[in-house]
Amino acid sequence: MPVARRIELPSGRLLEITTVAERPELAGAEVGVAGWPEFMRHNRVSEGYFWQTLETFPTTCLVATSDGVVVGDAHAVQLTSRAELPAGGWEQAVVWAFADAQRGLEPDVACALNISVAQDLQGQGVAGHLLAALRDAATDLGLGQLQAPVRPTHKHLEPGTPMQEYAARTRADGLPFDPWLRTHVRAGGEIVGLAPTSWVVAGSLEEWRRWTSLPFDQDGPVEVPGALVSVRCDVQAGCAVYVEPNVWVRHRL
Repeated sequence: MPVARRIELPSGRLLEITTVAERPELAGAEVGVAGWPEFMRHNRVSEGYFWQTLETFPTTCLVATSDGVVVGDAHAVQLTSRAELPAGGWEQAVVWAFADAQRGLEPDVACALNISVAQDLQGQGVAGHLLAALRDAATDLGLGQLQAPVRPTHKHLEPGTPMQEYAARTRADGLPFDPWLRTHVRAGGEIVGLAPTSWVVAGSLEEWRRWTSLPFDQDGPVEVPGALVSVRCDVQAGCAVYVEPNVWVRHRL
């Protein structure tokens, strides 16, 4: 498959990007990513489907290696396009993709779920190369679009700012303020809306205390490091819920 890319990074290291279909032995290899909040690992849709993505959609799942070591990956599902992009964002796209595959429906779009880069190669443009390779993979399959419910890189620094306001913020050159949204737009993507309920984490107060080391002992919003918006705490009910909004970006291929 012509997705394979060989790139020399600014550091001089060579990067190779291939599909999981080409290199199945590397499926699920750990990428040394630091700083991912523990609570984000407890989304129930992700727990049910994420690793099945590698088996079901290996032609739109990528792996990046350097000196024989896995340093990045990217996962995208394939599905039949709907009339509108779903408010449920990441979760809804995953559920639809696996339902479509089970029904034998022919996909016409890909939806990017994540792109991860090892900590020692961050800032080298690897994420942008993986995004470009995802676009190529979808194009090679004859798909018309690559969609992405994007988690903006710096939104966690201002959880009180509404996502619509944050996503609309631009620099003097007209490009998005947020670095990851900016990378998508530079690659040919278009910001087309919000996914207000893209990623949900619900748990008992004891679970949230374990995930965050915060007390969770008062009703109302709780600011959690790494969260894009506040977590809602209900002491009487004994639970807290995080509903993360993402930004829909569409790449027409």
